[in-house]
Amino acid sequence: MKKLLILDANSIVNRAFYAVRTLTNKDGLNTNAIFGFLNIFFKYQEEISPDYIAAAFDLPAPTFRHKMFDGYKATRHKMPDELREQIPVLKDVLRAMNIKIYEKEGYEADDIIGTTARVCEEENICCCILTGDRDDLQLASENVLIHLVTTRMGNTQTEVFDDKKVYEKYGVTPKEFIDLKAIMGDSSDNIPGVRGIGEKGATSLVTEFHSLDGIYENIESEKISKSVREKLIAEKETAYLSKTLATIDKNVPLDINVSETLKSDYNDVELFNIFTKLEFRSFIKKLGLKGEVSATAEKQSFDSCEFRSDLKKDELKKLLKAESVIFTTDENADVIAFTLDGKTAYSAEFKGNEDVFKDFFEGEAKKSTHSLKDLILKLKEKEINIQNVNFDTQIGAYLLEPSRKGYDLSEISFDILGLSIEEEKGGEQLSLDSLLEDKTDNTSLMKKAIAIYMLKAYEEDEMRKKELLSLFENIEMPLVYVLASMEEAGVTVDKERLKEFGKMLSLELDKLTNEIYEEAGHEFNINSPKQLGTVLFEELGLKSGKKTKSGYSTGAEVLEKLKNTHPIVDKVLEYRKIAKLNSTYVDGLIAVINEKTGRIHSSFNQTVTVTGRISSTEPNLQNIPVRTKLGREMRKMFVAPSPDYVLVDADYSQIELRVLAHISDDENMINAFVSGEDIHASTAARVFNVSKEDVTGEMRSAAKAINFGLVYGMGEFSLSQDLHISVKAAKDYIEDYLGSYPKVRQYMKDTVDFAKGNGYVKTMFGRRRDLPEIQASNYQVRSFGERAAMNTPVQGSAADIIKLAMINVDKRLKKENLKSRLILQVHDELIVEALNEELEKVCAVLKEEMEEATKLSVPLKADMKWGHSWYDTK
Repeated sequence: MKKLLILDANSIVNRAFYAVRTLTNKDGLNTNAIFGFLNIFFKYQEEISPDYIAAAFDLPAPTFRHKMFDGYKATRHKMPDELREQIPVLKDVLRAMNIKIYEKEGYEADDIIGTTARVCEEENICCCILTGDRDDLQLASENVLIHLVTTRMGNTQTEVFDDKKVYEKYGVTPKEFIDLKAIMGDSSDNIPGVRGIGEKGATSLVTEFHSLDGIYENIESEKISKSVREKLIAEKETAYLSKTLATIDKNVPLDINVSETLKSDYNDVELFNIFTKLEFRSFIKKLGLKGEVSATAEKQSFDSCEFRSDLKKDELKKLLKAESVIFTTDENADVIAFTLDGKTAYSAEFKGNEDVFKDFFEGEAKKSTHSLKDLILKLKEKEINIQNVNFDTQIGAYLLEPSRKGYDLSEISFDILGLSIEEEKGGEQLSLDSLLEDKTDNTSLMKKAIAIYMLKAYEEDEMRKKELLSLFENIEMPLVYVLASMEEAGVTVDKERLKEFGKMLSLELDKLTNEIYEEAGHEFNINSPKQLGTVLFEELGLKSGKKTKSGYSTGAEVLEKLKNTHPIVDKVLEYRKIAKLNSTYVDGLIAVINEKTGRIHSSFNQTVTVTGRISSTEPNLQNIPVRTKLGREMRKMFVAPSPDYVLVDADYSQIELRVLAHISDDENMINAFVSGEDIHASTAARVFNVSKEDVTGEMRSAAKAINFGLVYGMGEFSLSQDLHISVKAAKDYIEDYLGSYPKVRQYMKDTVDFAKGNGYVKTMFGRRRDLPEIQASNYQVRSFGERAAMNTPVQGSAADIIKLAMINVDKRLKKENLKSRLILQVHDELIVEALNEELEKVCAVLKEEMEEATKLSVPLKADMKWGHSWYDTK
């Protein structure tokens, strides 16, 4: 028999929504339900191999059942907005897959499924129903199979029912399944049933009398107890109403034509475009979808390209004398691939052509590539200082789409151009000959060069439209060279002192461990949340939050609220801080000290944060703790390389507040900075309505928290937590603050309005951040969007200013032939490793270039300190 698969779409998408963790695309659209639905569909389509496919949907309108009984499904929660917004998109996906959609006002998806099952039986077609709803079991027959989807522990499983399986599992036939529900009711649909008779009693009655009619025809039977008889008589009308409500209508007035559900090829381009928007790359690859190449990328594909790996040295030399070359390399820069026109790509081994490539990389030709910083460092190892690279497609992609999760060339080419660079091998066994052949085939590398050519054309056009070219050319591209230089330089770490510090921390941990055991009365695994929860909340009786399946929550937020309620809590918090310091920073730093240089070469990341800030990894220098005494000790480990050098730390003073003053044009804030006042004391005087002389330390601290809190989008709840005051008091503080700086209030309102109207915000230098969240129906998501709209221009502008300062400082140090060099950037600090005899000059360079990086309506101020270690500069 041929098979028709009909999807109970609402049932499956609802199950998927709750089974799959929250997913959103770059536009802020929730996608988890669609993703989960498709996973389920693809899995069971492969298992069932249907000849026909259709999907049945509910419509958001009352059905005949609602008109019959006001209480029908009245106890159900309203569909979440996050799920509702996905339904129309899911329908678009199904249409692009050429799957017929059935829906009918006044009827439920179950009725459409029942009608489809009837039509299939009439046409001798096996009907396979994919659903998560047991109601459909009443439709089961020899040729109507119910694939009942269940989700347990995050795993989707399916049980297949025909009429025999229904009887085997429930003791009733599919038809009797309706009578069963008529008596026992259904709480999920709010079908009343007969009050006082549950599943066991209802099953006994239906097993004995086979139908509701049979039960009432034998109501006086001695097989029905007196109490059950009285309930049945009293609720007879409700029982028959319940049966009608529970019965699936198999005669929906809908033209269901099996032939129009015939499985057919997907609309590849349309489906590719939808999946690209949804960011479903795994499905694009699974289905082998290909879209149309962007018009701005000159509509090329690899099919029309020529690939050459047979260049002679003279020809290679001649080609590389072109004015503009797009290139890339393999992992170790042993092979270089390049293109001049995006149509023909070439590759050549570095070995044997060293002089040609050195002349090219260090020469005047304009060059473009992807991930320039990595290439600079690779070529440095070959004693080549690459010059005149004016376009990095990784940086361009970042500026155009700063919220992407990554900027891998293959992924970007696939998403933007629809090009698959890597050829999929499939699952076949490769021979030794084919493996050797692959090793020498540089086609994939040459494809990358062509992809970079095409991406460059696209990105240049898009950046021009979005007014990002100046930011790209004057800040981001020059910065690549600075970051590469910093990575190459690294910073010296006192390894022996670090080891001693680690030993001290281990002793402190041992001491705390014994003290915690003493407080608990026995030994246990302090690092086990489950065991710790048992000790705190069961044995010691401390007030806990809600207990989950995995046990009590013992997170930092929970324990912070319990501080001072029992000595063990403070000791556990201290234990965790020291344990993290020891494992993350002591052990972590020792692990990344370069054996050759004795220095740590952190990776500085330019394409990670949406605000434009630089981040670092291996190690993450931005996160080295400074708020605790032990955390600050870590800075003693970062030292000058010898007594001939010192570390100079130049720190921007309140740069974000100065940017806020400039952007908002608030006279009160501007005047405070121009006159050199203590901005926090000045703010405190305004907020608390006292003279500057009467500002207390507590007032200044509160003002400081508000000043910096607003820059980072802090609301009254977070401020109340920080200052240990009520939410109302925090709200009053913020209101008084905004009253003191009226143009700051206006700036915040105008920025949010701009974001709502345009979908993005931008910094002083044109950096853009798209904010689809600001239009979200969910309050929390929308609130995040509004906070981001207010703080991104401030944080992003400050980040751009620091980048400009880094570029200018690095340029000056090199221009003046100083041996001192910029080695670190952490938040608002720049750190230079300075030769003692150059100290005065270095300080002058830092102060000039940082304070004159850009012109604001308030002065930029950089504070300078120096010493043997980073700690000494604080």
